[in-house]
Amino acid sequence: MNHLQENKQNAIAFYKMAYEGNPRKATELFLSDEYIQHNPAVADGLDGFIEYFERMQELYPEKSIEFVRAITEDNLVALHTYQTWPGNDQYITMDFFRFDQRGKIVEHWDSIQQIPEKSANPNTMY
Repeated sequence: MNHLQENKQNAIAFYKMAYEGNPRKATELFLSDEYIQHNPAVADGLDGFIEYFERMQELYPEKSIEFVRAITEDNLVALHTYQTWPGNDQYITMDFFRFDQRGKIVEHWDSIQQIPEKSANPNTMY
């Protein structure tokens, strides 16, 4: 398996594991110690990531995620997800992960948008 395929699989496994309630194991398996976080709601570094996702699991254990697409280029992986939260709140996310030479995630950016009740077009956001 080439590094692009491996990074793609690791980004999905990392996100799924953290989102579904085991961010500590996800950080141990997939993150570099020098993890840079760009989401303003999550503190920088491993501890900030773990605290955020443990809190989300405690507050919203019924949330679900679907990976719609994953794209790789060089040392980057982009994930497009569809998420459902309690009360049927639905979100689309676009996450970007940068990997180091060892295949560990070193940086993360994301954009999150709630799916509106009405749209000016008939297309889904995913």
